[in-house]
Parts: sequence; C-alpha cells; structure tokens
Amino acid sequence: MSETSAEDVMATAAVAAAGWRRAGIAGAAIGVIAAGAAAGVAVERLTVGRGMRKKARLALDASGPYGSLRGQPGRAVADDGTELYYEVDEIEPDGGTSRAATRAQAGSGPRRRRLFGSKDPAPLTVVFSHGYCLGQDSWHFQRAALRGLVRTVHWDQRSHGRSERGRAQAEGVPVGIDQLGRDLKAVIDAAAPEGPLVLVGHSMGGMTMMALADRYPELIRDRVAAVAFVGTSSGKLGEVNFGLPVAGVNAVRRVLPGVLKALGSQAELVERGRRATADLFAGLIKRYSFGSRDVDPAVARFAERLIESTPIDVVAEFYPAFTEHDKSGALPAFRDLPVLILAGDKDLVTPSSHSEAIADELPDAELVIVPDAGHLVMLEHPETVTDRLADLLVRIGAVPAQGR
Repeated sequence: MSETSAEDVMATAAVAAAGWRRAGIAGAAIGVIAAGAAAGVAVERLTVGRGMRKKARLALDASGPYGSLRGQPGRAVADDGTELYYEVDEIEPDGGTSRAATRAQAGSGPRRRRLFGSKDPAPLTVVFSHGYCLGQDSWHFQRAALRGLVRTVHWDQRSHGRSERGRAQAEGVPVGIDQLGRDLKAVIDAAAPEGPLVLVGHSMGGMTMMALADRYPELIRDRVAAVAFVGTSSGKLGEVNFGLPVAGVNAVRRVLPGVLKALGSQAELVERGRRATADLFAGLIKRYSFGSRDVDPAVARFAERLIESTPIDVVAEFYPAFTEHDKSGALPAFRDLPVLILAGDKDLVTPSSHSEAIADELPDAELVIVPDAGHLVMLEHPETVTDRLADLLVRIGAVPAQGR
C-alpha cells in the first residue's frame, strides 16, 4: 500500500489550483479551499494509499444499493417549460393505507368531509422534495421503509437529477426559491392532482415547501394533511458561519459569489479538476454532510456521488438564492397542521437553530434535534428520521400503526 503525507496532500492542492488558474480568482480560491480540505483529510491520507482509496470508491459504486429504488416515472412541466422528472411509488394492493383509514381521515373535520367524503377518495400522497446539490435518491432509506405502505412521489428539482436544466436559467433568469415553489406545484398537479398530501422537504426542499405555501396558501389549507421539515431554514442563511471562525467566514462571504460565478463559467475545466482531486472534495463533503465520525463508508460514498453529479455551473446558479431566501412569513400557513421539524445538532449548513426558529413560529410542531448528526441527517441517522416520519403518518391515519 502506498503512503502519502500531509505535504503530499498540500502538493496535490497546489497542482489542482494551478490547473484551474485560467478561471482567474476561482483558481486562487480553489487553492485555498483545497488547502483547507487537506487539513481535514491528511490523517486519513497518511494511512490509506491513493490507489487503494480509488479502488474502494469503485467497489462501493459497484456494490452500493443506495439510490437503486425506482418507481413509475413521470414528467411535469414548470411554468417556464422546464420538464421536471418525478417517480411515483403506489400502494401495494395488500398493504399500506387502507380505504377505511383514508375515510377515517375524511371524518376528522368538516373541511375534510367536504374534500374526501366521496365513496372512493383518492389516496393520500407523500411528496418528498430534496435539497441543494442532491436528488430524489437522497431519500433512499425513507423511500425503502414506506414503499408499498403509502403512495409517495419523489422528484428532482430543476437542473438536478433527471430533471431538465432550467430553461429560464439558460436564458439568464436567476433561479429563486419562489420558482422552486411553483415547480413543486407543477409536480403536485401532475403526480397527485387529487387527495390529501403530506409534504416532506430537506434543506432546499423545505424552503421549496415554504415558497409553495407563500404562493398557494389555499393548496395548503385545502389539501395538505401534515408537513415535515428536515434540516431546513426559513431565512437568514447569510448569517451561517459554516463552522468557520469569524474572519474566515467573512472572507468566504465576500469572495464566494464571485468564485462560484467564475467556476460556473469554466464548468468543463472545473469538472476535470473535481475528478482529479476527488479525495479533497470527499473530505469537504464529509465534513459538511455528516456530524459523526463513524458514518458507513458506503453511505458517505453515496452522498459524494449525489453531490458530484451536480454540475458546477448549477451549484453556482443556485447559490445566490439562499442568501435572498426569507419565507418566515409563509410559516403561519402550516400552523393548523401536524408538523415535524427535525435537524442534526452538528449541521453546519442549516444549523439546528434555524429549525428552532421555525418551531418558534409553529409552537404546536414536534421539534426533534438529532445528536451527532449533520446536514444529511436522513442518510446519517435514517432510522431516527424514518421513525419520526412514520409517527407523523400514523398520527394522521395515513398508515396503520401496525404497518410500521
């Protein structure tokens, strides 16, 4: 097994930066970022050779079952013509939500009797919205647990996964969280036009749900039966320090928008650099995705693959939307609903204090802070997330308690 030192890591970072110098400020920034990543992965690199790590990644890619679940495919069309890819997992004939359970929902109040009082009401649908630089497969564990028990829809946000690159963005229109809310409405109209809904969103997906409520409060009032926010924020993301000291985070805030814009303009070059320095980016991804040290290597590699699959120009395109995001005013639309708010206590991207702020606006919500968990809490602690989500579904009668 070949061995490498911390100096080797730094040398690799320097080579990567040199390879990106044509991107101007981006080249210098990549050098800084890579050097920071080097400090985080140096110990691992001292004991594990580069060739062995590459072979391990290939083995995990070949054998890992994560992200392999597929459903009935469909496409919704956003208001700018962008095609949004989604998949539906239907209820199995002999399991999951019974019609009696759905009728029990219909009798829970006058509003629901008007909506669902027919002899054969449409089934409840759980709609999962994923986060920034991820895709619908980030819900792998929850999807596997609920499959056949309840009807679910998993979709890829515009420019992510199997969805089309945003057409408006191709014409120079900045993407915003409001656009994502309208996208979610298009998916609901196509994949679940009738029946009660449960909305589940992680990070950007939770923000998307807030934008939906802001634009379509009547949809929330008339059709939504429950909501789950996972590792998300209603605003003030410009104040997040990402675990950096004050001086460091201030510097990052000043240069990052320009850096990302420069990187996005040199997408092909940067993608080659990402592949060449996979170990360094793996260190960054692990730091900002997970809160514990003993993450399953196959899960960690799965997270890497999800994030790596997002083109750098898409990363750059979406980033400004988060500093502008403020949907605290939309939260009251969820006050009369059962709400789950869940976050990792070591989340550096959307800190748990942001979930606590949402809970302050929704005092009847269940707030769960998961110990030793980072931003990708649904992958890092899947049992906890799945159990809390299942409890929410049982509470509203969407699945029978014995179905868990």
